[in-house]
Amino acid sequence: MNKIIIAYNKPVGVVCTTEKIEDNIIDAINFPEKILPIGRLDKDSEGLILLTNDGVIINKIIHPDFEHEKEYEVTLNLPLRNQFLKDMATGVNIGTEITKPCTIKAVKGTKRVFRIILKQGLNRQIRKMCNVFHYQVIKLIRIRIMHISLGTLKTGEWRYLTEEENKQLFKLINNNNTTP
Repeated sequence: MNKIIIAYNKPVGVVCTTEKIEDNIIDAINFPEKILPIGRLDKDSEGLILLTNDGVIINKIIHPDFEHEKEYEVTLNLPLRNQFLKDMATGVNIGTEITKPCTIKAVKGTKRVFRIILKQGLNRQIRKMCNVFHYQVIKLIRIRIMHISLGTLKTGEWRYLTEEENKQLFKLINNNNTTP
């Protein structure tokens, strides 16, 4: 079997499921072969999601034990406070658990936009973290997974990973020799 890995710029409104429901990611991409999303982005979020036909790759990328980075750009309803950025970075009690420490910084020249790098992917994690501090997420875009960036890929379009991206990806996931 040829391993297929594609990068997709998921629009808001597309659901990351293979279930036969309206606006599912599989129908949105309309790829000629069976592929599955590697992880999820909630319906209200947009940006980079990878899809593949290889279940082993999925596990080696999304399993929390491997702590692969995912980077997001987030726009809030209110201006950022420095204390918010510090508190978010140390981990936040979102009710069901405390998030792992993360890297976060304000985007220069903006008042309500920050970038955050997570090494875990809890359900609606960034939205829940922001809600703890009485912020609402207006826009959430995943811009990077590991070393693979969204770049100039337009909303709703997909592309195959480059040879260099594939090479680096397999090097990283093959270093995850243990199966969690």
